Amino acid sequence: MVKIKPLGDRVLLEPLSKDELEGKTASGIVIPDTAEKERSEQGKVIAVGEGRRAENGTLIPISLKKGQRVLFSKYGPQEIKVDGKDYLIVKEEDILAIIG
Repeated sequence: MVKIKPLGDRVLLEPLSKDELEGKTASGIVIPDTAEKERSEQGKVIAVGEGRRAENGTLIPISLKKGQRVLFSKYGPQEIKVDGKDYLIVKEEDILAIIG
């Protein structure tokens, strides 16, 4: 188990592997594994920070929960590697949607 606790309004994500994503487009075209693919824009929430502080000092908690599958902005996350495994740290504002 990863022992990383994101600070503030940040979220720790595990990018979904190629096996976890469907290998075809919305129109049904199958994409072979040999095709060059960019980093996934979907991930699983591993941990969340406490939230962000408003100007008056009140805490605004993060609306995401551990285990949710999310869609995030392509250029928002910071890539990190812990114990040989890749993770992403992203601000809550860079998460676009909850999937499923």
